[in-house]
Amino acid sequence: MARVEDLWERLVRAALRGRITGGDFYRRPEAGLAANVPSSLGNKDIDDILRAADEIQDDDPNVSRILCEHAYSLAQNLDPNSEGRGVLQFKTGLMSVIKQKLAKKEAGGIDRSQDIARLREFYKLFREKHNVDKLREEEMKLRESGVFSGNLGELERKTVKRKRVLATLRVLGNVLEQLTKDVSAEEAERLIPEELRRVIESDAAMTEDLLPYNIIPLDAPSLSNPIVSFSEVRAAVSSLKYFRGLPKLPGTFSPPPSRSLDIFDFLHYSFGFQKDSVSNQREHAIHLLANEQSRLRIPEEPEPILDEAAVQKVFLKSLDNYIKWCNYLGILPVWSNLEAVSKEKKLLFISLYFLIWGEAANVRFLPECLCYIFHHMGRELEELLRQQVAQPANSCLSDSGVSFLDQVIRPLYEVISAEAANNDNGRAPHSAWRNYDDFNEFFWSLNCFDLRWPWHRVSNFFLKPPPRSKNVLKSGGGKRCGKTSFVEHRTFLHLYHSFHRLWIFLLVMFQGLTIIAFNNGNITSKTIREVLSVGPTYFVLKFFKSVLDIIMMYGAYATSRNLAVARIFLRFLSYTLISVFICFLYVKALEDKSNNNNSSAVYKIYVIILSIYAGAKFCLSFLLHIPACHRLSDRCDSWPLVRLMKWMHQEHYYVGRGMYERASDFMKYMIFWLVVLGCKFSFAYFLLIRPLADPTKFLVNLRINEYSWHDIVSKNNHNAFTVLSLWAPVIAIYLMDTHVFYTIVSAILGFLLGARDRLGEIRSLDAVHQLFEKFPAAFMNTLYVPLPSRESVQSSDQVMERNKIDAAQFAPFWNEIVKNLREEDYVNDLEMELLQMPKNSQSLTLVQWPLFLLASKIFLAKDIAVESKETKDSLEELWERISRDDYMKYAVEECFYSVKFILTEILDDEGNNEGKKWVERIYADIQRSIVNRSILVDLQLDKLPLVIQKVTALLGILKKDRTPELEIGAVKAILDLYDVMRMDVLSIDMRDNYETWNMLSRARTEGRLFQKLKWPKDAELKAQVSRLYSLLTIKDSAANIPKNLEARRRLQFFTNSLFMEMPVAKPVREMLSFSVFTPYYSETVLYSMSELLKKNEDGITTLFYLQKIYPDEWKNFLARIGRDETTSELELGDNPNHILELRFWASYRGQTLARTVRGMMYYRKALMLQAYLERMSFGDVEAGIVGNESADVQGFELSPEARAQADIKFTYVVTCQIYGKQKEEQKPEAADIALLMQRNEALRVAFIDEVETLKEGKVHTEYFSKLVKADINGKDKEIYSIKLPGNPKIGEGKPENQNHAVVFTRGNAVQTIDMNQDNYFEEALKMRNLLEEFNCDHGLRPPTILGVRENVFTGSVSSLASFMSNQESSFVTLGQRVLANPLKVRMHYGHPDVFDRVFHITRGGISKASRVINISEDIYSGFNSTLRQGNVTHHEYIQVGKGRDVGLNQIALFEGKVAGGNGEQVLSRDIYRLGQLFDFFRMLSFYFTTVGYYFCTMLTVLTVYAFLYGRVYLALSGVGETVQTRADILGNTALDAALNAQFLFQIGIFTALPMVLGFILEQGFLRAMVSFVTMQFQLCTVYFTFSLGTRTHYFGRTILHGGARTYIIIFFRMEIVLLLVVYLAYGYNEGGALSYILLTVSSWFLAISWLFAPYLFNPSGFEWQKTVEDFRDWTNWLLYRGGIGVKGQESWEAWWDEELSHMRNFSGRVVETILSLRFFIFQYGIVYKLHVQGDNTSLTVYGFSWIVFAVLIILFKVFTFSQKISVNFQLVLRFIQGLAFLLALAGVAVAVAITSLSIPDIFACILAFLPTGWGILSIACAWKPVVKKMGLWKSIRSIARLMFNQAFSRGLEISLILAGNNPNTGI
Repeated sequence: MARVEDLWERLVRAALRGRITGGDFYRRPEAGLAANVPSSLGNKDIDDILRAADEIQDDDPNVSRILCEHAYSLAQNLDPNSEGRGVLQFKTGLMSVIKQKLAKKEAGGIDRSQDIARLREFYKLFREKHNVDKLREEEMKLRESGVFSGNLGELERKTVKRKRVLATLRVLGNVLEQLTKDVSAEEAERLIPEELRRVIESDAAMTEDLLPYNIIPLDAPSLSNPIVSFSEVRAAVSSLKYFRGLPKLPGTFSPPPSRSLDIFDFLHYSFGFQKDSVSNQREHAIHLLANEQSRLRIPEEPEPILDEAAVQKVFLKSLDNYIKWCNYLGILPVWSNLEAVSKEKKLLFISLYFLIWGEAANVRFLPECLCYIFHHMGRELEELLRQQVAQPANSCLSDSGVSFLDQVIRPLYEVISAEAANNDNGRAPHSAWRNYDDFNEFFWSLNCFDLRWPWHRVSNFFLKPPPRSKNVLKSGGGKRCGKTSFVEHRTFLHLYHSFHRLWIFLLVMFQGLTIIAFNNGNITSKTIREVLSVGPTYFVLKFFKSVLDIIMMYGAYATSRNLAVARIFLRFLSYTLISVFICFLYVKALEDKSNNNNSSAVYKIYVIILSIYAGAKFCLSFLLHIPACHRLSDRCDSWPLVRLMKWMHQEHYYVGRGMYERASDFMKYMIFWLVVLGCKFSFAYFLLIRPLADPTKFLVNLRINEYSWHDIVSKNNHNAFTVLSLWAPVIAIYLMDTHVFYTIVSAILGFLLGARDRLGEIRSLDAVHQLFEKFPAAFMNTLYVPLPSRESVQSSDQVMERNKIDAAQFAPFWNEIVKNLREEDYVNDLEMELLQMPKNSQSLTLVQWPLFLLASKIFLAKDIAVESKETKDSLEELWERISRDDYMKYAVEECFYSVKFILTEILDDEGNNEGKKWVERIYADIQRSIVNRSILVDLQLDKLPLVIQKVTALLGILKKDRTPELEIGAVKAILDLYDVMRMDVLSIDMRDNYETWNMLSRARTEGRLFQKLKWPKDAELKAQVSRLYSLLTIKDSAANIPKNLEARRRLQFFTNSLFMEMPVAKPVREMLSFSVFTPYYSETVLYSMSELLKKNEDGITTLFYLQKIYPDEWKNFLARIGRDETTSELELGDNPNHILELRFWASYRGQTLARTVRGMMYYRKALMLQAYLERMSFGDVEAGIVGNESADVQGFELSPEARAQADIKFTYVVTCQIYGKQKEEQKPEAADIALLMQRNEALRVAFIDEVETLKEGKVHTEYFSKLVKADINGKDKEIYSIKLPGNPKIGEGKPENQNHAVVFTRGNAVQTIDMNQDNYFEEALKMRNLLEEFNCDHGLRPPTILGVRENVFTGSVSSLASFMSNQESSFVTLGQRVLANPLKVRMHYGHPDVFDRVFHITRGGISKASRVINISEDIYSGFNSTLRQGNVTHHEYIQVGKGRDVGLNQIALFEGKVAGGNGEQVLSRDIYRLGQLFDFFRMLSFYFTTVGYYFCTMLTVLTVYAFLYGRVYLALSGVGETVQTRADILGNTALDAALNAQFLFQIGIFTALPMVLGFILEQGFLRAMVSFVTMQFQLCTVYFTFSLGTRTHYFGRTILHGGARTYIIIFFRMEIVLLLVVYLAYGYNEGGALSYILLTVSSWFLAISWLFAPYLFNPSGFEWQKTVEDFRDWTNWLLYRGGIGVKGQESWEAWWDEELSHMRNFSGRVVETILSLRFFIFQYGIVYKLHVQGDNTSLTVYGFSWIVFAVLIILFKVFTFSQKISVNFQLVLRFIQGLAFLLALAGVAVAVAITSLSIPDIFACILAFLPTGWGILSIACAWKPVVKKMGLWKSIRSIARLMFNQAFSRGLEISLILAGNNPNTGI
């Protein structure tokens, strides 16, 4: 029975906690009863009690039962009805455990009155068992002694033990106290004597540092955390204390006993902020103030005071946006005079703003709304300060109490959430609902004050929108819902609307160049008069822009400012009048010209007006690029005329003001664009336009009377369609070739800039070897804190001393880099030994270099010395030969001096000192021989091998631990050395030192020479012995060390960056603080063994794959864990630690969160090392080290001071959105995240916790934003829990995830990191340099985003991964280098960028979150920063790792997402404002590097279509043959060339140029060419062409429909093949097949790449068995009709419906219909080419073809008639189908026999009807609701199935790629 009970208890416990094996502090987090406490209980005590119950279960099960019962009673009191989610299950399970404990006891009742006594006695026993009184004392002694640095982990273990014991005692004491409340006071006093009560209180006082805190322990100061002792922290804390003048708080409000009242307590009470939110922002404010104070270099004082400058800096930075908002609206801030505001008042305002921001939830995306709230609450605060006693604020007061969240934030959240819900999950038009920007921009006008304060909730602003109409035929999707200042209509016209200056410029230039070309390039008065026709063109285009302004604002007129609306209509009216006037003048001038009036007054007036307008525009543009003129214009804003002109010129927004650059910066990017435009227009004129001028004249005058078809539109219009077919590709190329020339010029400029910045100087391991001796000095100049002593170096001795010091300072950093390479398994133990650098202490006067530089050099030098004896070289020649290799010289010198040092140290000087005299004598004689240049005579150098042998034998003995036998051997070895030197080597005259040599000889004879040796005990001496031994024994060259390519790459980049320009490093204490921020949803955290050992369809496991990709790293891993290299993964199962290490090893080679966390935690490690060494370099005794011992860094990670300094400068927050849900569901990801927290104490995890409660019989879900860290028991310790107004995910998931957790970040800067990134220790050392860029001069404005270089680490996985990696690397290096400088348009393109944190959190955050429109959320932070007068830079001396997609499926999805995101950007207000507000040249840069890139990509494809459709028109109409014949007759070679020109501009060749130049810069020319050629053999051109089509499709379809789908792209790619086949069949080429091939080869390549790339890049694409299986699966998918709940992956019909769901708006349907009409051209043209029709070109032929098409459709319906309907008529149905088939076959046979119908005609009909069917299908899909109402949808679907049976057989892989599932789309 007992066995059953035990099993039952284990089962219940397992059910409660999801038992996890192998739990301890350093490995997997422990679990227990506490692991499943429902969050809805909201009580941390239950958690602690159950944790203690688990811990003492084995010590005393009865006491464990008492604790469980008390936890149950607490849970019962908190939720008596078990309404919370999971509470009932928890209580039931806990009660089961309690019952089992009771059942185990011996028979008889349980006397619960004895529980208190049992608990009391156990408390005493537990305390005695763990010797609590000594725990703290031992820890403090160990901490103060500094001994821990030599014994890593001992201090940590003692600290953990103390905390665990005290935490358990604290729980026992609390439960004991709670239980005594149920008994009388006398009984309680008897049960707990006063002495024991004092002991309990004393123990509780020692657990203060067990209370949760984030970085700075404020509510419960930690006795072991030095952070609270920092002077800047103490100053910040004291500055926030309650000051005189603050109203008194009521007595009921009391702070924790460990701290006094402060201004946050006052604000907490007055405005009802949440307690945890107040605690969070208290630490936030203190953190900011303390870090600002630390940069002022204020001397430490006993009572530090926060400096006024620090407060002022934080105040102005935090409230800068509020001040600008007040100035913009023309209102006074909360304060009337900033200079009169006291320091305390400033701190009060800072605290109030951060408290508002910290609890604003989704409203944080509305920065100006926060300004409005702060403005009114600040005024309320002023009123409250006048009171004697603190009173709650009226704005936050309600019947239920004081709550800022409920009264201020929730009303805003509810209306925002209602609008977001109205967007139909992103399917509604953007114009139908208000997004975040609309809400925020409402606060850009004084109308916002109509909302009053407290909120006027009946205002229209707070009215929730009505539900959208479900009638999908309505174009607007329902009633307009109050858009503000901008409406995101879905149309391509946005491109013109946003960048009208570009299009006007291009069209005007095209017109001018064309006119000049048609005048044969002659500039005459006639030409000038015609060129001046650009004037009307310009004003008509401006008029078109004003019309678009009116159209695009439709939907926002009701909520827009009256002035803004008036401006739009006024501009429309003015440009209407101007356009009419200018056109009238020009027409009148032409009329005068035709009347031979050469001195026309009208013409002169026209020229004068254009000149004045152009001159004024030019002068104004020039003046506005001078900052002084800008400032002057701002001061003149009070002048009505100036204000009117500025208002008419440009809309006045709150954002986008002052977007001008320094004059020098403007000149740079202006010159850049003048070069690009010069190349572009030269190319356009000489190669595009001028060659077509004469052919166009010929065609216009050519009369064609006969056509191959029934001509409708070509007669009597001067061959307009023929001319159009000639010019259409040229115009398309003209519009997009600017991007090609931009690419070429920017690539060249980027290459030159990179060379200037010294990128790629160290691009090989050989360069690392050659330049290594320069690294220490370069390191000290860049990455080390400047030392004044280094600058005052004059003499050569001082230079030598400085080099020695530099090497000593550099050594610990270099060695830590190498150590981390070893821990990452990139190098093995031998390589690590060779790479490590000696400490370079003062024992030797020269610099000691790593062994990998000196290996084998001694043996080479020995051979040279021996050869010199034979060749009789002089001493100078010998030394010159050795010195040719610097490292050989260093090896010889080090060996020479090291032998002396070691011999001197080991020879005992007690008694006589013959041994030391011998050493001194030998070295004195050698030195004398060198001076006398007689060393070749005095020493027998041919005996050097013997000397080396004897020295090596001695060192080999001294390396080992001392034993009597070894001591005898050492004496013998040194005697042998003495004999060799005395007898064989030395040939000197010993008479000069006769006494010394005689003494030594006598001692040797008497046997007392060298008999007393001092065995090496000192660590430094041991290291010297070991090093010299290695130097003398390593015979192989180390030129290829390290062997691992990744280790080489990292070392090369790091050492190269030492010579690059970067800001001077500040001491850690004075550096800017920063956070790293990583959003995470449900991606892989850590690979499990099941995932690693799971076999794919080929029987290959992931682990096996990794072992084959990284064979050397696998061997290094096995060696690191102490296993043989032949060990298999299954053999590791006997050790749980090794299994865990294996999982981490594999995870660190994938795109996992574990890899990212390890990389980012290197920042902390680097800061700890830097802080530790900085303290030691100044002889800090407290740090446990002085002076020249600075190279000894063992234990730096456990230094409390170093850890505290790193923690106050660095914070890492991973925002795991659904971590709470994962914990509840016991997902492995939750356990792995907890494990990461255990292994990284500074890691913080933020997540959204959902708590369900029953209120009034209904389930209510409350949302909390929580921050947790690991505790000592392997559990999460909740630090903050901030209630949210509702579900935070109402927009795009990722930015919403970032937004809820951004309140937990700290510091001046924040680095945004994706969860598939990596970092490196050596790069982390440069972070403080990078942060100083915020204070450097980068233009007119300080930087707000620091761009950081990425290294794509996934390039080695596959050829596709390599293509993606190279493409990405080119963009993030060379591309962004040019974008930042000189173009000044770099935005935020990736996640290593470092943001000015305070700037961005006060301006809407680090991304935008509106649904769909902000799907590419990252780049909007760059847009927002630029619009708000920010500055984005780029820096390449530091890099961060980045993973990219590696398979075609993933890559295509990524390309589609980015292209679709760019399509949405086209519609956005950010793009519009930047396009309007940038100056012309900066606008060009911005356009061609954002949406313009994708539009030009689309134009590239459209060029192919324009060319081929033009050719098909010429072929089918017969015009092509006629024109060619006429050209031959008339000898018009220009026309012949024009008709046969290949208009497809090979954009791919030029876009590859940046990649090639990037290769050359960083790899060298030869390696770059090899890489490029290799890529060509790997078919990279096919991949890039395929990618081109993917981007084009997604970009265009997103703009048209708001979503791109797969089915269109299938025929979209087959259409080119169809065009080429038609042109092949009916086109006229004089040159025959060769001419056709030359003309269409690139088009065929494009089509083939689009169709077959998925097969080429599919590793299994050519395996027949898999192909058969795929075809079978596809057939089943195609034929399965599906039904309700069937997904698109399972059924063609379900997939088809999903594909059509994106066509939702009326305009999109119309455009789709118009585009589909092109498919009917094929049938119209081909039917007139059939033999059966002869020469008949009447419309009857075309009409008859439709009859044939209808017959085919009827036959199709007969053959596909549903058998479900005719189940009783199977025989009749089959008879009819057979008869129909025979009749059709017979009819065709008869037609062939008796008419002119031929077999080729039949195939031609198929060629004609296939596009017609697709056209009908496309139109039907566009109007699906109408077709459904007509009852034709089933027929259309049947036709679609037939079409897909053809198309999918070629396009299946494409569809699967582009419609593949992303496991993380839920983010």
